[in-house]
Amino acid sequence: MFESVLVALADHGFTPTAIAARLTYLSAPDSIQGAVAAGILGGGSRFLGVTEDSAGFLSSAIAAEESLPSDEAGWDSLAIRVITETRSAGRFVPGLGHPVHKVTDPRTPRFLELAHEHHAFGPHLSLFTAIGRAHPEVLGRTLPLNGAGVCGAVLADLGFSPAIVRGFALLARCAGVLGHIAEEQVDPIANDIYMNVDRNIDYSPPK
Repeated sequence: MFESVLVALADHGFTPTAIAARLTYLSAPDSIQGAVAAGILGGGSRFLGVTEDSAGFLSSAIAAEESLPSDEAGWDSLAIRVITETRSAGRFVPGLGHPVHKVTDPRTPRFLELAHEHHAFGPHLSLFTAIGRAHPEVLGRTLPLNGAGVCGAVLADLGFSPAIVRGFALLARCAGVLGHIAEEQVDPIANDIYMNVDRNIDYSPPK
């Protein structure tokens, strides 16, 4: 399960972190560690943070319960309450929605299958899947459970503290960033990115 999480989080395409790594490599091709570091430094609340947020959100909700549900209906009831409270507080439920996968994130059902196969389907995944079933009743629309969110649930069920979860996401992204740098070495685009910005920016001095 842990290795599957690393694979799922390794690369998300031309994200700001990947672009930063490529541009840094363009500037200092003699320092590959600098390019990798540049890509990793951008891992935060908008990119890579959902895995950590999901683990923390689910862990907090479960820790607040004196006893956990014993069936699907009970998990759905807990999910509805947690979603309602989160929405009332003006916050989003981490792990819901995806900018590309509007119906189903293909990583999520595969993770659920793997968790059952390896007897790793614990309370965090139980609540996470219940959120997937129950949220349309509260939010009035249907959103997919995203891969970053399910990774957070998986890591929490494996017993990892939410405080370390982002570290695992960064570990995975190191491989993805290195892949971008390897591609940059043989099929570079960083200079095109740089020139496109440099030649098209309209600088207006401050008044």
